[in-house]
Amino acid sequence: MPKKRTYCPYCSDTLIIKAEGESLRDYCRTCSVFFYDNPLPVASVIVVKDRKLLLVKRKFDPQKGKWCLPSGFAETGESIEAAALRELHEETGITGKIIDFVCVDSAHSVTYGDLIFVTFEAEWMKGGLCAGDDADAVAFFDMKKLPQLAFESNTKAVMRYLTDKQEYWLIVDSFNLAKENGNNINTSFLSDRLVGLIEDNAEIIASRWLNDVRVNPSTPTYAKVEPAHAMERILLVLRQFRKWLSGLHDETEIRRYYRRLGAERKAEGFALSEILSAFSLVRKHIWEFALSQKMWTSTIDIYMSLELERRMLIFFDRASFYAARGFERGWLKDHPEEQGI
Repeated sequence: MPKKRTYCPYCSDTLIIKAEGESLRDYCRTCSVFFYDNPLPVASVIVVKDRKLLLVKRKFDPQKGKWCLPSGFAETGESIEAAALRELHEETGITGKIIDFVCVDSAHSVTYGDLIFVTFEAEWMKGGLCAGDDADAVAFFDMKKLPQLAFESNTKAVMRYLTDKQEYWLIVDSFNLAKENGNNINTSFLSDRLVGLIEDNAEIIASRWLNDVRVNPSTPTYAKVEPAHAMERILLVLRQFRKWLSGLHDETEIRRYYRRLGAERKAEGFALSEILSAFSLVRKHIWEFALSQKMWTSTIDIYMSLELERRMLIFFDRASFYAARGFERGWLKDHPEEQGI
């Protein structure tokens, strides 16, 4: 427990307890001065490299031997940001730059009394990693395998940081997977959500497309197709699109399927413009359904919406191209075994 104040630091007279408003405080009758016990400010720093968190192993009590964020008390005349960077350098040997505020938290210490932890995110600018005089060790830890931290306020700060970064990291992961694998993304959380959106609502999207295509002036021949048959066709297209989103597509399969589709529609009396317009209407109804699900409420939702639009463009551009080639060059006459598919 922090020691109680007994004597006035100015005149050495014994202090008494006196009410100031609704609070009881130490008071010097000789100096007519109240003394205040305020929380001590503690600056903490989060430094992350390759999604690993920099931690310090405490050399002294309190919590000797446990890991914590680089942390320490702010000095008089020192800004809280300067205190954070000073503690970072003293405890780890590196020089940092504050890049963001993370959180503030009130805490109580048996040793120091009430504290206010202010945590910042900092970037490693220069210097080599080296444990300071009050640290036994310093190391980076995988975010998924962190040790129990010495202070609850550090734990809260790390959890807040992870929550704030989750969507950003998902977007980065999705983008990196897209760069590495082209459109064959089969491990992306975003892809899973997009696939789920289409899979769970395929019949709704198909019904809206069917109602539109049967009355749209750009697709007059579709009004003559039996609705159940047209429904089967659009569900097949949506199934192909889901496979594309999930990364399970085969380019040869897509080429064969849509060239055959183009040849079939020509044999049935459809104009090429109708086929292309029908694809455009599929995109329209997927997109409108996605928007109706309020996909603009967070950063990750906005990114997912843009990712959906991008992948729709790529998929239906391919489908339109192969269908047009099948329409122009034919397919069934060279592949009689494909009749009726």
